[in-house]
Amino acid sequence: MHVSRVLPALITSAVIAATAHADFVAPRVSPNATVKQTIGITDLTISYSRPGVKNRTIWGELVPYDKPWRTGANDATTFTATTDVTIAGQKLAAGTYSFFTIPSAKDWTIIFSKQHDLWGAFDYDPKQDALRVTATPTAAAAPTEWMFLGFDNLTPNSADLVLRWEKLALAVPVSVDLNGTVLSKARADVSAAKSDDWKTPLATARWCLDNNVNLDEGKAWMQKSVKIQPGFSNLTLQARYEMKDGKKDVAIATAQKAIAAGKAAKPPADVTSTEKLVADWQAGK
Repeated sequence: MHVSRVLPALITSAVIAATAHADFVAPRVSPNATVKQTIGITDLTISYSRPGVKNRTIWGELVPYDKPWRTGANDATTFTATTDVTIAGQKLAAGTYSFFTIPSAKDWTIIFSKQHDLWGAFDYDPKQDALRVTATPTAAAAPTEWMFLGFDNLTPNSADLVLRWEKLALAVPVSVDLNGTVLSKARADVSAAKSDDWKTPLATARWCLDNNVNLDEGKAWMQKSVKIQPGFSNLTLQARYEMKDGKKDVAIATAQKAIAAGKAAKPPADVTSTEKLVADWQAGK
């Protein structure tokens, strides 16, 4: 056969073979897992691989004491926070970190490292640590065959980063400055909003009033929204701010303006909640 015909056929066969090989992914003995938890407006994410007990002695043998551990299997476990957080009382800046632990028969060392893309803990460098804290393991309520990392004991501004494996449990408290992070985001969003955007200052002003936080700044954002485009939503919020300031008659008059604006809108707004506010205020509730 002529070379000009043979060569393309060989190249095609090689490409097909290479593609077929590249597409094959063997299952990992310790499967990958990703856990994500939002606290306030902060997203916390853990990516790790889950080893099994498999009738092995874990602590002090498979996982040696007093040596850095990847806290999982395969690649080093990673921890990501989208805003600054507090870990066991110490500050950790927003970012992605490799998550290591140093287990012991007593207290554990918890490590957030600035190193990235590590396989296990073989190249772990303590000089790259961003934060170290300690935590004390406890006996688990029930045995866990496949190692678990995740978040428990959720509150509006905190959670525990937890590890459960074999008969052991470990919890590391994580908290966020909820009001601080929300206000910082609110200021940035209002500053970046377009000149005709009345919804962004409305949303930030409503959050301030609903949470009784930074009311003076919230009032300024509410006034900005009304100045851009007065309507049912922001006039109702203005009435609520006025009532908060003890200006009952002014608040009722503003709320009635809001109701009229809502009824005149196309399509009409549901003004039931504002009508109830007016009725309650007039009744002295």
